[in-house]
Amino acid sequence: MAEARYHRGNYGIDAPKVVRNLALLGIGFLIIGIAAFFVFPERLHWLGATIGTVLLISFLVVIVESLYMIWSSKIGKYRMREKLLDLVQLRGDELLLDVGCGRGLVLTAAARRLPMGKAYGIDIWNKQDQSGNDPEATKENARLEGVAERVEVVNGDMRAIPFPDAHFDVLVSCLAVHNIYNREERRKALSEMMRVLKPGGRVAILDFQHSREYADALFELGTFDVRISGPYWTMFPPVRIVTGSKRTKQTSL
Repeated sequence: MAEARYHRGNYGIDAPKVVRNLALLGIGFLIIGIAAFFVFPERLHWLGATIGTVLLISFLVVIVESLYMIWSSKIGKYRMREKLLDLVQLRGDELLLDVGCGRGLVLTAAARRLPMGKAYGIDIWNKQDQSGNDPEATKENARLEGVAERVEVVNGDMRAIPFPDAHFDVLVSCLAVHNIYNREERRKALSEMMRVLKPGGRVAILDFQHSREYADALFELGTFDVRISGPYWTMFPPVRIVTGSKRTKQTSL
């Protein structure tokens, strides 16, 4: 039987305000840099040329950085979602929770690997973190990817996950936990993740900040075989993945 075809969903641009601000900054550098070559009097032409050259180099740097962030959102993060899911070694029959699922980049890819399971996603749908962030966009992406029947999205804060204890076999999170700026609140989110994960369940968190903090907290919260892999330069900024398995009663400390 031929493999069913699916369409790639639309997962937006990560940190759209950052990309916009970098682009605006670059345009500013370009305009002022060109002007610097002409506004200084002849005796200070060397100063104008120096300032102009520095600003034009700065223009190139910030434009390249903004383009790299767009590339990361449109290409790099697709590669990293597969790496993330490879690390949790799905059998295909698990219940999986994607914490901070956004428009469903990891959620839909996980659902394709769960022909006999189901993938749940929670988020508070903050548009500052991702352009067009909305649960309806997530559902539409699941439909486009051909996995709508295996995906469910729920409004929920990762610091108070709306599911019972020991409910999920696998838990993943991609570029989400760092959006909590307070360390104690991040710890609360990680504690909630461990609460809803079954003993023996697997966890993988991809982020560009706080990887050592996540690893230490997960170990303290009852996770064994905690590992940090990366950095992976497939995305910008480079990301790391923290993995582990929740201890069972027999292996608890």
